[in-house]
Amino acid sequence: MADSTAAPTLRAVVTGASSGIGAATVRLLRAHGWQVTAVARRADRLAALADETGCAVVVADLTSADDVDALAERVRAAGPLHALVANAGGAIGTDPVATVAADTLAGMFELNVLTAQRAIAALLPSLRLGAVDRGSGDIVAVTSTAGQVAYEGGGGYNAAKFALRGLLGALRLELAGEPLRVVQIAPGMVRTEEFAAKRFGGDQEKVDALYAGVEHPLLAEDVAEAIVHAIELPSHVNLDEVIIRPVAQAAQHKLVREPLRVRES
Repeated sequence: MADSTAAPTLRAVVTGASSGIGAATVRLLRAHGWQVTAVARRADRLAALADETGCAVVVADLTSADDVDALAERVRAAGPLHALVANAGGAIGTDPVATVAADTLAGMFELNVLTAQRAIAALLPSLRLGAVDRGSGDIVAVTSTAGQVAYEGGGGYNAAKFALRGLLGALRLELAGEPLRVVQIAPGMVRTEEFAAKRFGGDQEKVDALYAGVEHPLLAEDVAEAIVHAIELPSHVNLDEVIIRPVAQAAQHKLVREPLRVRES
């Protein structure tokens, strides 16, 4: 006879999973025994991740309503969902507010805010089933310290991440009374293989200059550790917002570009 008290099979969806923080989160969740559906636009990257980790994959563009509907149906067919990691996002360019193109601003809003909202709305019924199944369900979104402190050349990205932070804050209030946790993970400087390269249009000199002299920027794996820790905490504990930075970055504007050392007393 089956043990009716056995722990449920834990299932998660990770968006933006083809590289960086998303891929690292898939790897860590799989290592912790979760069943994971990795979602991204690049089929080749997802196939490689599936071969490596055994995750399921859904090739989807979350700016497409049809793709979001298809994702929701796949998830619904698989059973209760216990965690959504809304990681899809990114920065486009460094143009000042006075000259940035409206299309660039709209693209960043779509990429960072609307993809998260669409995924949350589409998967919320499955997350509610998971909350009944496990005792809690998790919506974790990767925001940014750029959503808390503005900086020159970051107006579009700042605006998008500020908006996402506000969206999630409202969502937490709207879900109050349900066993659903809303978590924001806000990284500072993270060195991944693609984020800065995309922001600077593939200009490797600018990418190298961004990280020059910084001792140990965060890696995607560091952020993944925070994400997985948040969703594996006891069900009554919610990490509303976690800021994670490298030690060399004391604040958005305070970045040490030399080896860290203890000062003489």
